[in-house]
Amino acid sequence: MSTYDNIAWLPLCAGLTGLGLVLSYIAWRRRGPGSGLRWAAWSLLPIAAYLTGSIEMFWKMGVAIGDFAKGFVFSPKVWSGIALAGLAVVLFVVSGPMRRRAVGRDQDKQAAESGVGSTRALSAPRSTTSTSRSTTGSSSSSSAPPGVASPPPCACSPASRRSTAAASSSGTAT
Repeated sequence: MSTYDNIAWLPLCAGLTGLGLVLSYIAWRRRGPGSGLRWAAWSLLPIAAYLTGSIEMFWKMGVAIGDFAKGFVFSPKVWSGIALAGLAVVLFVVSGPMRRRAVGRDQDKQAAESGVGSTRALSAPRSTTSTSRSTTGSSSSSSAPPGVASPPPCACSPASRRSTAAASSSGTAT
């Protein structure tokens, strides 16, 4: 006779459901109907598991997990397998950056062989226009660093609308 058969499941499940329903009533009174209904839903699960016969399935799953863990902990063969799996993960992680560097070196070699420089100038041509950033009407220079072109003004900004309206009234395009 197994341990499962020695447990009186109906009184245990009914007791858990009754206790849960009492707690759900208290939760309803203190925290509102949403909390009370959630507690009631959880409270009905033990008796539902008993009535559907699911408790024996959960019991067998627990026994199987326990047996696996028991064999897992005391087996040197299993631990050597875990060590090898860990080593494989470390090798995968380390090989990723190494492959990326190798691809970069291959591209540099190809560029050097073809006579094309692999480095390019990062600066853009200087902008000759200045944008108005002040609300007082005076124009100031761009806040972009030297050698970097400033972005065009947004079409939705008030300064842009004023300059567009002035250009359209004078007949010139900006």
